[in-house]
Amino acid sequence: MIPSQPPSQPSEQSLLKTILQPLLADFAHWFERSIQLLETESMGFLTVSDQNDLLARVKNAQQEVRAAQMLFNATDGQVGIEPSTMLTWHKLVGECWQVSTRFRQFPPSDRQPQ
Repeated sequence: MIPSQPPSQPSEQSLLKTILQPLLADFAHWFERSIQLLETESMGFLTVSDQNDLLARVKNAQQEVRAAQMLFNATDGQVGIEPSTMLTWHKLVGECWQVSTRFRQFPPSDRQPQ
């Protein structure tokens, strides 16, 4: 009987490319959609100040994601992202989803383009 060999483990770099690259693309996608909504619609349930604050935070996160993507690509996937940074982005995406969901629940007559 020939002993079976353990399955080969993927390299750290291939894991980063497999997991991090699409994750960064997802963050970029959701931040772009959120910016479009926040720049074009008035949220009756948010003050103008709160909406502008959320928009500023999303734009900042979008810039961070773009920088991370450029660094990731420039190093051929050899650079990771701090988990705390990704957690912050994840929470912000969740906040944007909540705003989007609440916006869709408002009757169209209560919506006013900015």
